[in-house]
Amino acid sequence: MKHRLVRVNELIKRELGSLIERELTFTQLVTVQEVDITPDLKQAFVYISVLGENPEEVLAKLHDRRKEFQHLLSRRVILKYTPHLFFRLDTTIERGSRIIDILQTLDIPEDEPEPGKPEGEHED
Repeated sequence: MKHRLVRVNELIKRELGSLIERELTFTQLVTVQEVDITPDLKQAFVYISVLGENPEEVLAKLHDRRKEFQHLLSRRVILKYTPHLFFRLDTTIERGSRIIDILQTLDIPEDEPEPGKPEGEHED
């Protein structure tokens, strides 16, 4: 990815995150995890992480106010085109949490001493 696109992605992520925090209130924790803008700067895929119940409700609320966010974003970020926003659900945190839970339930045997070494002897 070109350096300019990385900068634009981060700028939109930061500005859109503050806009969502200021304009909407949620009972869940809602964060903008990533923004992926197309090279022509006309479309931006915004990946939202929702910790709590009803993530579909959060996405519906964001989608309903999409045009308003695009307008507010166009006033804060000056680009040739204001990108069309597409909100997507990012489930990487939930998957990571599930993996940690699975790892904690595993019965892992304690370290066994190396063959040929007495149990009390350690390397220096």
